[in-house]
Amino acid sequence: MTTFRPKFVTFDCYGTLTRFRMSDMARELYADVVPPESMEQFCKDFAAYRLDEVLGPWQPYRYVLLNAVERTCKKWNVPFAPEVANKFYEAVPTWGPWDDVPAGLSKVAKEVPLVILSNASNTQIHSNVAKLGAPVHAVFTAEDAQAYKPHMRAFEYMLDKLGCGPEDILHVSSSLRYDLMTAHDLGIRNKVFVARGHEPSTPYYGYTEIPDIGGLPGVLGL
Repeated sequence: MTTFRPKFVTFDCYGTLTRFRMSDMARELYADVVPPESMEQFCKDFAAYRLDEVLGPWQPYRYVLLNAVERTCKKWNVPFAPEVANKFYEAVPTWGPWDDVPAGLSKVAKEVPLVILSNASNTQIHSNVAKLGAPVHAVFTAEDAQAYKPHMRAFEYMLDKLGCGPEDILHVSSSLRYDLMTAHDLGIRNKVFVARGHEPSTPYYGYTEIPDIGGLPGVLGL
């Protein structure tokens, strides 16, 4: 990608900027009922059900997580307890950024406004944003848009609110399935894939790949 100075740099938050600890929590909360040799697959199934839950009509994020936990437990024939499932939702606002985020974000924020488009609820996201260590121009959530990523409507809501088009932004995410595939389909030409290791690279979708946010200023020629 040639050096591009966008009107906004837009980000996915969880997994890309904030260290997403769903699998860490699953390993802890279900250690007594899921064998160690099966835990990786249990966590993959939990992630798959979370994605499936956001593909339908909008529902509060608390229920996205509750339903995903319940469906995972059913598949694995382990006990489901709402009070345990709620621990995932309640923990989200306590999570902080990856170590590489504050310095990289701060450098970019001096030159281009930063925007977050997140699947979190409004009661969660602002606590995470406050921990990023850089000023954020605007935060949009699935609750605002009444649509979760990877729905196009979530991205369209953000673009409408920013008053710009797909050609005006650089979108940054560590997820192809939630973000970069949809961004590609919407005509967002300038994209960055942060290779955090939880999804494989798929160059067809036309992005610049970086290992962490420390590489983002270089993409922008800063």
